Amino acid sequence: MAGTEVFMRAYVFEPREKRQMALSNELENAGIEPHFVDEDFFETGLAPLTQPGHETRAILIGESPNIHDQIRAIRRAGCENPVIVLRDFRNSQDTSAALDRGADDVIVSPIKGSEVASRINSIVRRFHGHAAESVEVGELVAFFDGRDPIVSGARIKLSKREHSIFQHLALNSNKVISKNAIYDAVYGMSPDQPFDKVIDVYICKLRKKIAAAAASGAQYIETVHGRGYKLSAPEQLELPVPEIQPAPRAGHGASYQARA
Repeated sequence: MAGTEVFMRAYVFEPREKRQMALSNELENAGIEPHFVDEDFFETGLAPLTQPGHETRAILIGESPNIHDQIRAIRRAGCENPVIVLRDFRNSQDTSAALDRGADDVIVSPIKGSEVASRINSIVRRFHGHAAESVEVGELVAFFDGRDPIVSGARIKLSKREHSIFQHLALNSNKVISKNAIYDAVYGMSPDQPFDKVIDVYICKLRKKIAAAAASGAQYIETVHGRGYKLSAPEQLELPVPEIQPAPRAGHGASYQARA
């Protein structure tokens, strides 16, 4: 997997400034945008993470004396985000304690961004009910490891933003996801936040790319008015039920007629 194909965001607590630069470079090279936080984050910054669209952001906790208390604070706040502890040395007793308190994983130095990205992807997809690396939706195959989707056997190229939005739809395939949740998942940590209409623009682009590649030419992203969007196969979309006319009497026609 090419690290630059992945695009995700993570909150990172690393109290040692000397380690922040190296860790930042490693994560960014793997397609992870780090947002460094201080200890106050575990007291005052967790509430927004309980909102829809924020659950895919990982929380990475570097070496500190308060790791276990920080993990407890995250879970007590109701956050279901991936929590990964970054340790300097292997310690089986401490690893067990961190996992028991709610951490999803522990990674021991040297920290490699590609491994962090893969572990985050694994946690996120399982949280959404996907055990495999991909999900099939009709003619479409969506991958959770950063690869572009395949439609009718051909890979379609997505931009970084298109991929971020598509990934969120794929994780919630066959479910309605609100535009606000998509916006928060893609732009919530960005210092320069565009108008929310940008989601509609990218959805339109995704629809065109998928329909152009699909052998059926079908639309795979449905707008559910007042609720949001849903990625689903054409046969799973809600279609109007045709009105069936009564069967004609013998001698007055031989077949049923359906009127849309």
